[in-house]
Amino acid sequence: MRRYLRVVVLCLACGFCSLLYAFSQLAVSLEEGAGGGGGKPQAAVASWLAGGGRGAVRGTGGAGPAAHPGGSGRYSLKIQPVEKMHLAVVACGERLEETMTMLKSAIIFSMKPLQFHIFAEDQLHHSFKDRLDSWSFLQTFNYTLYPITFPSDNAAEWKKLFKPCASQRLFLPLILKEVDSLLYVDTDILFLRPVDDIWSLLKKFNSTQIAAMAPEHEEPRIGWYNRFARHPYYGKTGVNSGVMLMNMTRMRRKYFKNDMTTVRLQWGDILMPLLKKYKLNITWGDQDLLNIMFFHNPESLFVFPCHWNYRPDHCIYGSNCQEAEEEGIFILHGNRGVYHDDKQPAFRAVYEALRNCSFEDDNIRSLLKPLELELQKTVHTYCGKIYKIFIKQLAKSVRDRYARSPKEK
Repeated sequence: MRRYLRVVVLCLACGFCSLLYAFSQLAVSLEEGAGGGGGKPQAAVASWLAGGGRGAVRGTGGAGPAAHPGGSGRYSLKIQPVEKMHLAVVACGERLEETMTMLKSAIIFSMKPLQFHIFAEDQLHHSFKDRLDSWSFLQTFNYTLYPITFPSDNAAEWKKLFKPCASQRLFLPLILKEVDSLLYVDTDILFLRPVDDIWSLLKKFNSTQIAAMAPEHEEPRIGWYNRFARHPYYGKTGVNSGVMLMNMTRMRRKYFKNDMTTVRLQWGDILMPLLKKYKLNITWGDQDLLNIMFFHNPESLFVFPCHWNYRPDHCIYGSNCQEAEEEGIFILHGNRGVYHDDKQPAFRAVYEALRNCSFEDDNIRSLLKPLELELQKTVHTYCGKIYKIFIKQLAKSVRDRYARSPKEK
């Protein structure tokens, strides 16, 4: 009888312990669900990549409080993660310093955290990592380095198109498979207002639009495409791909009309046939292919004004970007190497000011006066005569930066 009672008591004790364990596991799972934890997604890489992404600030995906707001409060049932803005750039040759200045301009004024996707030649990776790691104290950005890579069957042909590595941007929707939206910029871009502002244009896309670019020219009399192109191009003067905002989920899903077959083709299937058909007729490489694509699919493109992609062509023969005259330049694009020669000193002055600027508040605050003095020395050029448009938005961005609370910087 005693043995029977002992067995019963032992069974009850085991059952009670099991019940306690089940309740404790349930409580833990509820806490994790409320805290919104989860792993850190890695950038998906196309199947032809040999190495995948490399490096990241403080580990891939980790960029401090800005990237992980709020913490896992036990009683906070709904924690909305802060949206990251994804920015991609392709750097080859002597473009390290130019790219770093572009990234700095993006970081200084932006409010939401940034995720940089940097595609660079292997010999540049170490330098990028050293420079970006030295900025990790900012805790406002992540980065991932990727090798330059093209589909193996046609890699040599893609690499020599226009400039080395330039056509890499065409494959971003196929490489960054888990990225929904992306802002691609050339290395010679400078942000004179927060990236948040151009990122917000994604919400203005209608149901058919998949990407946004600015016109190649505002004035047809000096336009290149309408005077010289031997292939189809978008609109009256074509579009410039140096600043390209993309909803890549839509790009991957869309079937594109084309002049090669009656069958509509997806992004990954249309690129090589386009190159084969037009490679003897295109001058500007990947930008020409994008123009051809959107010529046949004009409903898919959102066109933003010229002050989102302001180039020397907008002032070299006289001012022809009305939006910049009214509101100032939002994004400066120093193509044709104007940051590094004396042909357009107004562009070079802005570049040098941001290149030499540090992240210290006093340094940023004191950026404007010396820059204005330098710009006043450029009034002998057409671009210099309207130098105030170069600092109008920059001055506003500086003021807004210091109007925000410390937590928002």
